[in-house]
Amino acid sequence: MIVIPAIDLKDGRCVRLAQGDFQRVTVYSEDPVEIAAQWRSQGAQRIHVVDLDGSLAGSPRNMAVILEMVKAVAIPIEVGGGIRDMKTVEFYIQNGVQWVILGTAALKNQTFVKEACRHFEGRMIVGLDARNGLVAVQGWTEKTSEPAADIARRYEDYGLAAIVYTDIQRDGMETGVNLEATRTLAEAVNIPVIASGGVAGIRDIEQVLFLEPMGVMGLIVGKALYTGGLSLKTAIEVTRKSQNLSGGSHG
Repeated sequence: MIVIPAIDLKDGRCVRLAQGDFQRVTVYSEDPVEIAAQWRSQGAQRIHVVDLDGSLAGSPRNMAVILEMVKAVAIPIEVGGGIRDMKTVEFYIQNGVQWVILGTAALKNQTFVKEACRHFEGRMIVGLDARNGLVAVQGWTEKTSEPAADIARRYEDYGLAAIVYTDIQRDGMETGVNLEATRTLAEAVNIPVIASGGVAGIRDIEQVLFLEPMGVMGLIVGKALYTGGLSLKTAIEVTRKSQNLSGGSHG
């Protein structure tokens, strides 16, 4: 399992939202590129980037900063937020983004997701953000009545790289990962799952490691890294120790 630091972008700055609420924003840095370099220097194997403005607008709003990050750090970057057409997917991949995350599009335009997966096999990720187990879209502002597992099953044979599963109520709150919901999703599909939302400290890393055999291949960490609740170096060490103990190679 790999630990993936998150960089959320709003107005070109590195921020965190509380429970997906755009009115509850904390700015952590005016220079997201510097933050990306910092996570790289601490051992990150990849970085999770979300264009929050783009997720609301329906098209990218922080593209220039994202491309700067891609050039500045020599590790893979996954990007989501406002990606609703093939032109945007192609632009990101042609400019060095390793994985493109489709959220709202995964619910609203299945044909587009299928086409993107066909053109860029192994480079697409579906992002499912859920509140009380039901998926929300459009920058978390629009709720649906569909459980995450039901939507995930639609994409079983599409060749996705992963599904990022975020518990909105826990996101940015440091209240612990929703292990039960993450496990339910991971066991429902054969697609690798990346857990997200609620990481508070090293205990969360240890707990999510138990879900690795069920198909959880990564854990996104945001606010806890910025508040100092969790050291990225320590988190990575814990996953490496687990890997050594199991005698396997993960991530």
